[in-house]
Amino acid sequence: MKKLHLTSLGCAKNLVDSELMLGALELGGWQAVEDPAEAELLLVNTCGFIRPAAEEAVDEILDLAEYKEGDPTKKLVVTGCFVQRYGKDLQDALPEVDLFVGIDDQQRLLELISQLADGKAERLILSQPSCSLISSAQPRRLSTPPFRSWLKITEGCDNRCAYCMIPAIRGKLRSRPASDLIIEARALEQGGVKELSLIAQDLTAYGSDLGGSLASLLRQLLAETSIPWLRLLYLYPASVTDELLELMAGQPRLLPYLDIPFQHVSSNVLRRMGRRYGRQDLDRLVSRIRSLIPDCALRTTLMVGFPGETEEDADELLDCLQRWQLDHVGVFPYEDEEGAPAAEFQPKVPDEVKQERFARVMEAQAAISQQRLRRLVGREEEVLVEGLSQETDLLLEGRARFQAPDIDGCVYINEGEASPGELVKVRIAEAHVYDLVGGIIS
Repeated sequence: MKKLHLTSLGCAKNLVDSELMLGALELGGWQAVEDPAEAELLLVNTCGFIRPAAEEAVDEILDLAEYKEGDPTKKLVVTGCFVQRYGKDLQDALPEVDLFVGIDDQQRLLELISQLADGKAERLILSQPSCSLISSAQPRRLSTPPFRSWLKITEGCDNRCAYCMIPAIRGKLRSRPASDLIIEARALEQGGVKELSLIAQDLTAYGSDLGGSLASLLRQLLAETSIPWLRLLYLYPASVTDELLELMAGQPRLLPYLDIPFQHVSSNVLRRMGRRYGRQDLDRLVSRIRSLIPDCALRTTLMVGFPGETEEDADELLDCLQRWQLDHVGVFPYEDEEGAPAAEFQPKVPDEVKQERFARVMEAQAAISQQRLRRLVGREEEVLVEGLSQETDLLLEGRARFQAPDIDGCVYINEGEASPGELVKVRIAEAHVYDLVGGIIS
């Protein structure tokens, strides 16, 4: 069989695209290999959301291009958000690449690679990201362990945040039909999936273009599958409804975990960001969640150093973190993105000030996260076993309901035996800054 090496960069949504491309290529006679030196086809699915991601993409492309030296039969193909955003400029900047493929043309990848082999392919294939939508009918090769998977329920985004290029890269919101998502979820369940994480640029926007809603989709997933863990990632703060929270409160299979990117807490900063809510709205949201789902773990993302952010805004952010006591917080310093409205905003926050604010928020949240975990010592928690620990073969590693894959901490299991994919009861004995330690009791 012909051999390919696939590198997938960026978020879980991008990873699903990679899994679909891999599924189609395998069906077309290609075999995936870990070692790029063995591959005839070197394929990179890139992220281009922010500058560091674009820089990572360039580094990966140049690293793989070295494998082509002295072997003209190897082909280097680059696709994804980086291509969609910068495609026309990349042809001159990266002569090492044989074929650039935009997002909407990924479903034609097998055909395009065949044309490349025959010397008939154009070097840049770039359509406007406006109509493509994945389907359960497409072959998909999971890259995750067989007991967990992602379910991408929409494509594109209609939120026009001042700092974000996703609508320009991915196009307008397109929701997948609920019937198609049910088919895919059933197939994943039959394949052994115990944890299904729903992902989108904004989960709460699901169905707004079809006359449906996220809550309605969840009811169908609950009725049509028996997957024990359903997790929700990436919800827009202003669109989290009581209907959704009440459904979660009454359905234990909907994990008490919500990833809601706030981006900031200052009403002034949020207004400049183009976010459709203010600090009081966030106060009410946190209060509603804690009232309806008392044990819900809350994750958010925060940006420091947005143009015009004052010291008072930064202090307000820290004050809210102390009051809200969130479980997981990701923080990053703002950077201008070419083409985004915020790139023109003034005044800019100096880099040293951004780094100082970043460090303050990270330090404050580390203490909060550890305090939140300490309250779990002595409790029994259901844990999905991932396998042997990455730290040592003497421990097992798993995740509790309040720990999402790849982004949160884990539970180290120091007593008992279990296989990857098992759901076991663990008594928590120790709490660290981001991780827990305990032994299996059943």
